[in-house]
Amino acid sequence: MSTTSDRSPATDSDRLIQRPLPPELLMRGDDPFSPPPGLDRLHERAAVSPVELLNGARIWMVTGFAESRAVLTDERFSADTHRHPNAMQLTPNQVVEQRAAAAAGRGGCPATEQQRTDGLFIFMDPPEQTRLRRLLVGQFTVRRMRALEARVREITVEHIEAMRAAGPRADLVSAFALPLPSLVICELLGVAYEDRAEFQERSAVAVNLDASDEERLHAQAGLYEFMRGLVADKRTHPADDLISGLVHGDADPALTDEELVDLSTMLLGAGHETTANMLALGTYALLEHPEQLAALRADPGLIDTAVEELLRYLSVIHTGPVRVAVEDLVLGDVTIPAGDTVMISLPEANRDTGQWPDPAELDLTRVRNHHLAFGHGVHQCLGQQLARVELRIGLAELLARLPGLRLDASPADIGLRTGMIIYGVHSLPVTWD
Repeated sequence: MSTTSDRSPATDSDRLIQRPLPPELLMRGDDPFSPPPGLDRLHERAAVSPVELLNGARIWMVTGFAESRAVLTDERFSADTHRHPNAMQLTPNQVVEQRAAAAAGRGGCPATEQQRTDGLFIFMDPPEQTRLRRLLVGQFTVRRMRALEARVREITVEHIEAMRAAGPRADLVSAFALPLPSLVICELLGVAYEDRAEFQERSAVAVNLDASDEERLHAQAGLYEFMRGLVADKRTHPADDLISGLVHGDADPALTDEELVDLSTMLLGAGHETTANMLALGTYALLEHPEQLAALRADPGLIDTAVEELLRYLSVIHTGPVRVAVEDLVLGDVTIPAGDTVMISLPEANRDTGQWPDPAELDLTRVRNHHLAFGHGVHQCLGQQLARVELRIGLAELLARLPGLRLDASPADIGLRTGMIIYGVHSLPVTWD
């Protein structure tokens, strides 16, 4: 399902990859569920700290909860990487040029006024972001979400029963955690089941911080062409799916092919990568906290608070969000100059002792758990309720249908996705009674 296009996604790739981050801010310590020790040290010093990137640029790492919420709700912090490129996008030579311009009095926050034609609304500011987000919100109807909830349960049970039939051992990632959200988002968007393997392979490379630029660009180009073919198909063969709704909806002005492809590609990636890693890493965390697992098995009614606590405790988006200050401003006790980049550390913000008692502890009974796992403000995750449904049903059915579920490998042998934008495990060998 591909067509040719003269558009290259090269300008978009650096918006997604935070390659210049120092390794100590990515590498985990002995506890795979806790933030990197380097981030802990930053947070101990201040809620907002300067960090020098590998490309020579400086950013401000935000580790405090209140400060993170402030960034996400303050319109003076821009998400628009088209008009306001952030420090992670710069080459070392561009960093030198930027510093020279600042020394010559030409610093601040320069912006291009070129009209945007893409649909990458997560990298936009209002009003452009508002227009596209509203169109998507209109497609997340109550009817569609209820129908998807039923399918989530069907897909969940099918995959667990397939594991049992082939058991009593499996890799939970490939057998369950990846296919469940992948199939659900494919149904939401109208992607054929047989096309999911191509999508998963390209998506995994596109978000891999350890992959080469060439590999990432090739994967992103493949995803873009895949979605271009899907949009073209929905124009001539509409169905009851989200892409068809966007193509044939009442948007004014009508969405262009470029906007539709960008929107669809973002949803396809966001709709499976984060939830897949939460399912696998969440199960791993439960298996490594037997007292919490026992409490959930004893009281399945805890599943809602358990899901919220796992979202807070694990914070699988461990590099970002990223914003650029469009004017001089004060954040916490720090003055952020116009043009400077800030990065929010969700793993640290979601463990702020000023917000939660004993935040380093996993407590499935924790209430009033107002975490930032889905972001905050105008860019808060659109699909958060669907993600909650997948996590709630997926984890509950796993525990109910696989008695005695436990690791089938030493924790030291579990490979961690520290080199990827979304944290998790590469595989999770499990067994059951």
